[in-house]
Amino acid sequence: MSSSKFRDLSAGSKSLILIEQVLFICALFLAVYVNNVFNVTGAQEVPNSFLLLYGIIFALFNQLSSLALGLYNSKLRENYRGVFRRLLMCVAIAFFCTTIINPFYGPYVLPIEVLAIASVLSMVFVSLFRYITIKVNFFGLNKANVLVLGAGNRAAIIERRMRRDVDRQDFTIHGFVVMDGDSEDGIKEETKIKLETSLVNYALEQEIDEIVVANDERRNTLPVDELFACKIRGIEITDILDFIERETGQIAVNLIYPSWVIYSNGFASNNHLRNTLDWLFNAFMALFLLLLTWPIMLIAVLCIKFTEGFNAPVFYKQERVGLDGDSFNIIKFRSMRLDAEKNGAQMASENDNRITKVGHYLRKYRIDELPQIYNVLRGDMGFVGPRPERPEFVNKLIDSLPYYNERHNVKPGLTGWAQLKYPYGATEKDSLEKLKYDLYYIKHRSFLLDLLILIRTVEVVLFGKGR
Repeated sequence: MSSSKFRDLSAGSKSLILIEQVLFICALFLAVYVNNVFNVTGAQEVPNSFLLLYGIIFALFNQLSSLALGLYNSKLRENYRGVFRRLLMCVAIAFFCTTIINPFYGPYVLPIEVLAIASVLSMVFVSLFRYITIKVNFFGLNKANVLVLGAGNRAAIIERRMRRDVDRQDFTIHGFVVMDGDSEDGIKEETKIKLETSLVNYALEQEIDEIVVANDERRNTLPVDELFACKIRGIEITDILDFIERETGQIAVNLIYPSWVIYSNGFASNNHLRNTLDWLFNAFMALFLLLLTWPIMLIAVLCIKFTEGFNAPVFYKQERVGLDGDSFNIIKFRSMRLDAEKNGAQMASENDNRITKVGHYLRKYRIDELPQIYNVLRGDMGFVGPRPERPEFVNKLIDSLPYYNERHNVKPGLTGWAQLKYPYGATEKDSLEKLKYDLYYIKHRSFLLDLLILIRTVEVVLFGKGR
């Protein structure tokens, strides 16, 4: 989360994390104080040095639970009731975890009553704080004032893709400067600006924090000297590709030009330590998941047999494209009818009528994906990466979508950035949208990003938001 390459958390979310960390620590301090004053448990007092450490550990468990349940997602679309339910589950999970490690504190072990009081106080403090922030939009303050250089088709992507308030939590658009060579079919609704003064003077007068370069034609039209002058005066200059990548967590495939890829940071694949430890990490995670979920898989097998008949197959194999374009057979629980592809290969859609009654729940909670643990142990897949597609679809998409084949430069995964950000897609347009997220993942691929995707997947599974 602290990696400079990962920008999914907004400045508001980071402030939220720090404030709530203090609230969780204060809740434990207050619980200990109440116990000492009213002698609730009769336990000995804990020294202040130990108490601070306990407070940090208590806050850490609560905040990891909050992260897993999406409470620090800057684009969480929940009302207060939804946030309160997530907080309740977060505090319950943290209470369970702290009671497990509590005996290891030795002579200064905290009574379970104190931990219970601290959890209740945490729920009260944080829920009240969240209620206030939702009502007054506290973390919408201090947004960057952004001026877009251009008002044509490239600039219009900002208007189309970031039109909602939730998409502009960290910035406000001051306006779009009309440039020579811009298409007239670009900006429709937002403010167009025709500069009658120099760009530098206008930016300083209007207190612009950032200029996004998004004009359609750059040859002989880009005011390089003025952009240089703005830069040395402290105004951030950003290419539209980098701006979209930073604010949306995806790469605008239709805007990519080769020099941007060549000179941009990321897309590194020569991390030998990561490549060496990759299979060990995935194998350990696969074995751990197997030990954790085998009862669920057993129940899934019985449900399929009872509803589809005891002669009906439980698993199905399907050819998919993996690393470097090599094919392998993926294994999943069967969630569709036996005649699902009697008319040929079809992409799965969100409300696919080929899905069985049991298959609906298997897909919703991602239980159908669990047999792929075998693929992970074989080395065909990792836990995190672009979802593998069928060769029939891949061949078509490589021909129609630019840079589609680049997603095969990393191992496919059980879950991925695109699965968290985009729902089921059955069209070429959907594949393009998912490709934007896949390329973002490939560019920013790191252990921290993988870990965060795994934690976010917990939220998807627990709240039945299967993609």
